[in-house]
Amino acid sequence: MVKITIGENEAGQRLDRFLKKYYNQAPLSAIYRMIRKDVKVNGKRAAQETLLSSGDELCVYITDEQDGEFRRAREIKHARKSFKIAYEDENLLVAEKPAGLLTHGDRHEKKNHLTNQVISYLIEKGEYSPRTEKTFTPSPANRLDRNTSGLVLFGKTAAALRTANRMIREEGYVSKFYLTVVAGHMAESMKLRGRMEKDGFSNTVRVLGEDADEGKEMETNAVPLAYGRLGSVEFTLVEVELITGRTHQIRAHLSKAGYPIIGDAKYGRRRINDLVSREFGLTTQLLHAYRLEFLRGEDELSYMAGKVIKSELTPDEAAIVRKIFGANVP
Repeated sequence: MVKITIGENEAGQRLDRFLKKYYNQAPLSAIYRMIRKDVKVNGKRAAQETLLSSGDELCVYITDEQDGEFRRAREIKHARKSFKIAYEDENLLVAEKPAGLLTHGDRHEKKNHLTNQVISYLIEKGEYSPRTEKTFTPSPANRLDRNTSGLVLFGKTAAALRTANRMIREEGYVSKFYLTVVAGHMAESMKLRGRMEKDGFSNTVRVLGEDADEGKEMETNAVPLAYGRLGSVEFTLVEVELITGRTHQIRAHLSKAGYPIIGDAKYGRRRINDLVSREFGLTTQLLHAYRLEFLRGEDELSYMAGKVIKSELTPDEAAIVRKIFGANVP
């Protein structure tokens, strides 16, 4: 028999979901067989949808050999910190991600990504221990493309992460603003709406009309802040509010509207990208997540209501903006 005591970061989970995470090598059939025959919660049989509370004791009637077979210890690969901290308290950390760094790992990069860097930072501070946590890992509630810089919100506890995920996902809690430079003269503010289809093979999205039957809804607001030019080419500094949060949404939506982001290899214009590459050495999109406005808070994050968290442009981004638009810009 194996005894498991539920801690604060496991509380609030369904029994079946906890067991899937805890026994991360077990097939689903084994998990549900455990629930039917081999698991008791506080001495009693429990249904798969039972919500666990801190202090609950699970008794799993399997052998030590089965326990070892079904469970692989989580390996945290230390990653050196390259992000700045825009905000931090006992529940949340808002990191300033540099361009070029993945938010999560992928099949090519499993160690040096923002999430691993944040976890390593919290381990060094003594605020997170993978040895004592049974299933929880600090994780981001939003994500940015590799070459987009700026603010990424992390939950440091399971409860805070669940609430932050809900606040980011649902309307009316957190407004997300970006700064970018586009080709063309955007004369007035734009409310962009449509639907999108993702092409997994090319990792791009196609913007469809607002009345299209297929695709996911997307909505983006764009406000021009300043105008400039390089030779005969006009540019606009734009503040973008992301209403929905689709893959490549800002990049694809602005390009479809006729205002491609400079440096964007997927959705930009080659002539413009060649120009900014020659002038500034810019080879990726200039897009920076620079402001989070917490309109409302909820549960353990109710105190966040009214807070505004900002991130300045990176030095390279700021130099490009000053060169095109002058010194008196955000």
